[in-house]
Amino acid sequence: MKYISTRGDKTERRFCEILLEGLAPDGGLYLPVHYPQVDAATLTRWRGLAYHELAFEILSLYIDDIPAADLRALCARTYTAEVFGTPEITPLKPLEPGLALQALSNGPTLAFKDMAMQLLGQLFEYELKRRGETLNILGATSGDTGSAAEYAMRGKAGVRVFMLSPHGRMSPFQQAQMFSLQDANIHNIAVEGVFDDCQDIVKAVSNDLAFKREHRIGTVNSINWARLLAQVVYYFAGYFYATKSNEERVSFCVPSGNFGNVCAGHVARMMGLPIERLVVATNENDVLDEFFRTGVYRPRGSAETHETSSPSMDISKASNFERFVFDLLGRDGARVKALFKDALEREGRFEISAAEKAAIAGYGFVSGASSHADRLATIRATQQQYGVIVDTHTADGLKVAKAWRQAGIPMLVLETALPAKFASTIVEALGEEPPRPAHLQGIEALPKRVQLMPADVQRVKDYIDAHVR
Repeated sequence: MKYISTRGDKTERRFCEILLEGLAPDGGLYLPVHYPQVDAATLTRWRGLAYHELAFEILSLYIDDIPAADLRALCARTYTAEVFGTPEITPLKPLEPGLALQALSNGPTLAFKDMAMQLLGQLFEYELKRRGETLNILGATSGDTGSAAEYAMRGKAGVRVFMLSPHGRMSPFQQAQMFSLQDANIHNIAVEGVFDDCQDIVKAVSNDLAFKREHRIGTVNSINWARLLAQVVYYFAGYFYATKSNEERVSFCVPSGNFGNVCAGHVARMMGLPIERLVVATNENDVLDEFFRTGVYRPRGSAETHETSSPSMDISKASNFERFVFDLLGRDGARVKALFKDALEREGRFEISAAEKAAIAGYGFVSGASSHADRLATIRATQQQYGVIVDTHTADGLKVAKAWRQAGIPMLVLETALPAKFASTIVEALGEEPPRPAHLQGIEALPKRVQLMPADVQRVKDYIDAHVR
């Protein structure tokens, strides 16, 4: 399997070449030259496999430059009941007939990002050891990516992590998870701005090819194809848990900010998984919902990006969205570049044609938005009706999912995080603290290790340079 850029660079690269890269040299994102097709016989063979075995089967379709025995061992080491709490790894939590949560938040940091990040840590360590190299990971987080990356990479040989986060915009629990880590290879940088400022800095550094190569810069954000690929697995797992035969179809509702999580669902659907709908759920930062309703993609500036009670979705520039648009536009890299680079830089927006907008339905995408009031109402109703407490992002998903349910087609809402990460809003909704794992009691009181700096690319470069020598 080879990979190309979404922006027209047709140079074909192998998986391990792009594993440590992040963005392509032309500023685009990597995608496989084609999506492997999964037929009914293969689905039947995969049904009932243990999660780590299913992960190996799917990953091996995209990774042919790691020996099969090694890849199988990496998957087996990653997806264990000890790390993820259950043998099923991502079990369903039925709420009522035809509606369930898919539990993705049982990993070390209580968020779905662990599903991919734990594997990425294994892949990075394996490949760096094989090459005899080191890697400096530069990432941006709106809340959960950072802690998932740091917990996956702490103590990993040959890896340093430089994680940017928006100062004061994460929950106290999220901040404590990251800033309390004292590992020498973990560096937290709180940026005076919003998540999009952090993401812009990561992209700017990644696009400085000389700096990137000299300092061995890689990324763990969902622009990294390996991370998105790992997320494809749980769509297949969820489908198998929800169905008894391959004739059945399933819809997924995905709380969305950077479009990585739902983009993995798009890949699974393109491979042939019988997905009826991919429901994109946004919060007040509804750039994606606006696009799917109107065909206009209009990222907001920092001043227009709302600070909400589902902070991991406080994103107005959805990096992974470019991957879907590449497929929507017939994989026309020149047109994708004209939209995502030229039009956005010149006009701050772009609009696809009426015919292109009409084609979206063929990919199963629909969307909706949720507000703070919706969030509180959904959290209350979910506890009252089902005896289940959900976090704020999952509440956004549930609210939007209910508007798109279809008779006879199960709707699975991807659980984004556990409610302990967003305790203040849970207290506002329910008048009680959410349950918290014993090992995370009092985490907010631990000593913090973090560097505050302005949203300045050069300042971040200087900091990296000072800490890698």
